[in-house]
Amino acid sequence: LPMSGVGEILKAIGDFGPFQKWLVLLTLIPCLSVAFHQFCQLFMVVDVPHHCDTSWIRAVGPNLTQEEQLNLTLPRDADGEYEQCSMYSPVDWDLDSIVAYGLNTTQKCSNGWVYPSAEPPSLLTEFDLVCDRKDLNDIGQAIYMAGLLLGSMIFGPLSDRIGRRPVILISVILQGLFGLGIAFVPHFYVYMAFRCVVGASVSGITMTILTLATEWIGVSSRPKAVLSSHCCFAIGQMILAGLSYGIRNWRLLEIAGSAPILVVLFYIWVLPESARWLVTKGRMEEAKKLLQKAAATNKRSLPEGLLEGHGLPLPALTLTFFVLKLKPEKQIKSGSLLDLFRKKHLRKVTLIMSCAWFVNSFVYYGLSLNVTNFGLDIYLTQLAFGAVEIPARVGCIFTLQWFGRRKTQTVLLLLSGLVCLIITGIPEDQPLATTILATIGKFAASASFSTSYVYSAELFPTVVRQTGVGLCSMSARAAGILAPLVRLLGQYHEAIPMAIFGSAPVLGGLLCVLLPETRGTELLDDTEDGQ
Repeated sequence: LPMSGVGEILKAIGDFGPFQKWLVLLTLIPCLSVAFHQFCQLFMVVDVPHHCDTSWIRAVGPNLTQEEQLNLTLPRDADGEYEQCSMYSPVDWDLDSIVAYGLNTTQKCSNGWVYPSAEPPSLLTEFDLVCDRKDLNDIGQAIYMAGLLLGSMIFGPLSDRIGRRPVILISVILQGLFGLGIAFVPHFYVYMAFRCVVGASVSGITMTILTLATEWIGVSSRPKAVLSSHCCFAIGQMILAGLSYGIRNWRLLEIAGSAPILVVLFYIWVLPESARWLVTKGRMEEAKKLLQKAAATNKRSLPEGLLEGHGLPLPALTLTFFVLKLKPEKQIKSGSLLDLFRKKHLRKVTLIMSCAWFVNSFVYYGLSLNVTNFGLDIYLTQLAFGAVEIPARVGCIFTLQWFGRRKTQTVLLLLSGLVCLIITGIPEDQPLATTILATIGKFAASASFSTSYVYSAELFPTVVRQTGVGLCSMSARAAGILAPLVRLLGQYHEAIPMAIFGSAPVLGGLLCVLLPETRGTELLDDTEDGQ
C-alpha cells in the first residue's frame, strides 16, 4: 500500500525523536487556553443577592434609609427575605399615604436591579442575567457549544483540503482576536456572537493539532503524544480555577485568559505540515524536505537513495518508489463525507464512533457544567475536577496499551454512565457523596474522551481522517449544546437530568463492543485499506 511507506520512513528517521517531541510541545500550549474558554463563563456568572431597583420612591421620600425604602417597596417571600424578582407597583401617593396604607399590587422589576456595590463586575451584574433573563446564561453556554459544532463542520473538511498547518494558524488568530474582543462587548448578544466564533476556533485548534501530531508519530508513541495534550487541558482547568479566584472582574479575566494565545503566532515559522497529508496531495518535494528535516533533527542519517529510489536493496527501493515517486494522476484521491458512508466497514465505524463521542460529551458536560450545584466552594470543585483529569488521561496511556482501545472505550463509558445513575438515588442531604461520585464520573468521562481521540484517529484512513474525526467532533458538540438544556428538566424532577446523562453512555458503551481493535496497527491511508 503506497501510504504505509510513510510509516516505514518515519521508523527509519525516528518516529518519536526530538522532532516529534518538539511538535508535541507545540500542541500543548494552545490546550491551556482551550480549557479557559470552555469553562470560564461558569465563573463570570456567580450568583449574588439582588433586588428590583425601587428608586422611584426617592422622589417622595428623599430622606428614607435603604432599609426603609426596601421595606416599603419590596414584598417578602415565605422565609421573610425580600423578593428578588418582584416589587410593589409604583404609585402617585405622598410618603405619608404609602406608610399609612402600604402597597399591595406587585409586578416584575420594571427599572432593572440593584446588586451589592462591593461586588466586582460580572456578566450577571452587567447584563442583568437574573429573573426572566436568567436563562440567557444557559443559552450563552449553548451558543458557545454551537460555535464548537460550527468549527467542526468548517475546519475538519478545510484541513483535509488546504492542510493541517494553515487551519491551526487561522484558528489561533481567530481565537486571540475574538477572545480579546469579548472583554470589550457592550451587549450580551454581542458577547454570545463573539463566544460563538471563539468556540469555532477552539474546535479548529483541538481537532487539527491532534491530527497533525498523530500523523507525524509512530504507532507506539501515538497515545502518549495525544494524551499529553489532554493532560495540558486538565492543567488549564486548574489554572482557570486559580485565575478566576484571583481576578473577579469578568472583563479582566477574559483578557488574562485570551491574550496568551497570541504568543502562539510564532508557529508561523516553526510548525511543520503533515508529511502524510502532503503525500496524499501529491506534493512529494515538500514531503521529502520535511522528512529530511525531521531526520536531521532526530540525528538520523537518511540515505539519499531512500528519497530518490536509487542505490537501495530491492525491498526498500520498491517501498520508496511507491511512496515518493508516485505520479500525481495515480495519487490517492481526497476523501469526502460520502466516502464515510459508502463502504460498509467505514459506515459502521462512523456511526458507532459518532454515537460514542455524543454520549461521552453529553455526560462530560453534564457533570462539568454542574460544578456550581454540588454544594462545595465553586473554585475548589473546579480545581478538583481539573486535577482528577490528569490521572484519568495518564492512566489512559497504560490501559490503551494493556487492554487495547475497544475494551478501554467500552468500560469507561459504562462506568461514567453507571455513576450518574447511582447519583440519582442519593438523597439531597449527602452533598459529599454526590460530589465524590460526580468526580469519579468526571474521571471516567475524561479518560473515555482521551480514548476516543486516539481510537478515532486510528480507525479512519488518512484521506478521510480529518473529516471522520470532524464528524465525530460534530456529534460531540451537538451533545454539548444539549447538556445545559437537559439540566433545565430538573424543574420537573431533580433526578431527570442525571438519569438522562447516565443512560446515554451506558448505551454508547455497549455499541463500542462492535468496533474493531486497532492496538499496534499501522494507520490506514486509503478507504480501500483493510477492513
